[in-house]
Amino acid sequence: MKTNRTFCTMASIMLTAAVHAQHKKISAQAFDGIIVAGYADNGAYINCTGPAVKYTTQKWNLTLGFLPSIKIKEDASVVKNATFTPTLGFGATLTIFKHLALQLPAFYIPKTNADNGKWTLGAGLGCKL
Repeated sequence: MKTNRTFCTMASIMLTAAVHAQHKKISAQAFDGIIVAGYADNGAYINCTGPAVKYTTQKWNLTLGFLPSIKIKEDASVVKNATFTPTLGFGATLTIFKHLALQLPAFYIPKTNADNGKWTLGAGLGCKL
């Protein structure tokens, strides 16, 4: 009887230690240290990853979240907008080889007198610091 109790106690301690030792796959991030430059809506953008949900494996990470950005685009109309415009995007960032980041962001372009509002996709390349 005492042997069974000792065995059960040892087994439960080992199982508890094994459960706590496992690596979390999904986590929430406030800032991950990724800076990306890319192309969207006939202009460039520079951003960093903001609040996001991150899926982690040993070889790569996938982050889905908000992307605070600076869009760089020269306006061709008579009344011009600013060349550098702050904006908030949403998208996926894939980090491979520990420091290389590939990004697919989506930015909302608000309506104007000539065009309706629309979402535009982009593509970018960056690094994780």
